[in-house]
Amino acid sequence: MWLRIALGDPLLAIDEQEQIKAGVETAFDEAGEPDDMAVFTRYESGGLHCELCLYFTPAAATVARALNATPCKAPEPDGLSLLAGSQRALRLLFPEC
Repeated sequence: MWLRIALGDPLLAIDEQEQIKAGVETAFDEAGEPDDMAVFTRYESGGLHCELCLYFTPAAATVARALNATPCKAPEPDGLSLLAGSQRALRLLFPEC
């Protein structure tokens, strides 16, 4: 199950994004750097302004739940950027990319 957090305005979310990134990197290292563990970012429409959304792979669920992320369907791979975790996760989880 994928999980998602909407951080809101990207310019106002920089500090929160960096804190989440640090926590995910620590969890990723402690888990032995699994290939399917990652958090991706994407800018999405949010009314008048875009918002920054974070998508946690199922392998990152423990970290996501601790941050009160909400369950969601797997995101479309277009526009996703790796925030933290495995460089191989995008290709592994979205082989069509």
